[in-house]
Amino acid sequence: MTDKERSCEEFKRLLDIIDELRDKCPWDREQTNESLRKLTIEETYELADAIFSGDDNGIRNELGDLMLHIVFYAKIGSEKNQFSMSDVLKGINEKLIYRHPHVFGDVKVSGSSEVETNWEHLKIRENSEYKPVLSGVPSSLPAVVKANRIQEKVRGVGFDWEVRDQIWDKVMEELNELKTEIQNRDTAKIEEELGDVMFSLINASRLYGIDPEAALEKTNRKFIKRFNFLEKETISKGISLHDMTLDEMNEIWERAKKEDLQ
Repeated sequence: MTDKERSCEEFKRLLDIIDELRDKCPWDREQTNESLRKLTIEETYELADAIFSGDDNGIRNELGDLMLHIVFYAKIGSEKNQFSMSDVLKGINEKLIYRHPHVFGDVKVSGSSEVETNWEHLKIRENSEYKPVLSGVPSSLPAVVKANRIQEKVRGVGFDWEVRDQIWDKVMEELNELKTEIQNRDTAKIEEELGDVMFSLINASRLYGIDPEAALEKTNRKFIKRFNFLEKETISKGISLHDMTLDEMNEIWERAKKEDLQ
């Protein structure tokens, strides 16, 4: 038996298990799309953590949890006579074929950037009714992810910098505007300009092929590691952070930075 055949067999087994759970388990019977939603978001973040940590075993486990949710939503859809798992699979299969004419048709592309551009154009053509370019960006996305997705979307229709280095002029422009509002002590304007600075930096990360969410998370983890080192060092010496000067803490912080390089 091939891996694909085993996958089909296990997928059918999962469908059967969900049918049994929905029929016989009190907890599973009570679940709705709404009750599952927050759990699905949590599982997605757990998958993201596993991916970021390079934990292949964790990735496998979290993919299983997400697969359970996908099958569960499809089961609920079938109970409501709205759609079934076969409808879900057929829909994504047809979408993938339609949006990859360079694979399943005779369209020629020069690289991945052209694939992305064609993808956005094809999405627009799919709908008989006009939909704004940014209508597909979920409103509940985290702000950094949403900003990055917005910028990717508008890039797909040609709204982007001609030369990526041009973004740094924009970053400096937004920084100067932020400094001006800080001097004016206008809190509302400071918030607005700070948002503009962050948006332009996220744009810069996209232009240079950097995932801003991953970049920020790496900094978060680096900070946590170094602060934990600082805290551990002070505890081992019987010193409280509250009793230390900033210079004393910075001295240990610099040692923590050197530890990262070793």
